Amino acid sequence: QVQLVESGGGLVQAGGSLRLACAASGSIFSINAMGWYRQVPGKQRELVAAITSGGTTNYADSMKGRFTISRENTKNMVFLQMNSLKPEDTAVYYCNVVALSGNYWGQGTQVTVSS
Repeated sequence: QVQLVESGGGLVQAGGSLRLACAASGSIFSINAMGWYRQVPGKQRELVAAITSGGTTNYADSMKGRFTISRENTKNMVFLQMNSLKPEDTAVYYCNVVALSGNYWGQGTQVTVSS
C-alpha cells in the first residue's frame, strides 16, 4: 500500500509564506517525478510545480519566482516553498508521485491566503 502524507498547509495573509511537505511511503518503485498540483472548487486540478529524480524542475507560469520545489530522494519527500502568496493561491494542494509502480496522489492540504 502506498501512502502520501502532506503537511504544512494553513491560513496565511497575502504576502506571507508557507512550506508544504509530502512524504511518500509504501510499495513505491523507481520514483521519477514528484510534484504539487492544486485545485479550487469548480475548476480542474492544475500543475503547480514538479521535479524529476535528476532535479529538473517545471513550474506553472504564475508560480515562477514565488514558489520553489525541492525533494529529498533518500526519504521520498518533496517540498514546496511558497513565498509572496496571493489570495488567488487559495486552493487544496495535492502531492503527486509518478513512479514505475504507478501514479499516486495525496489527500490534499488546504492553503488559504487572506487579503
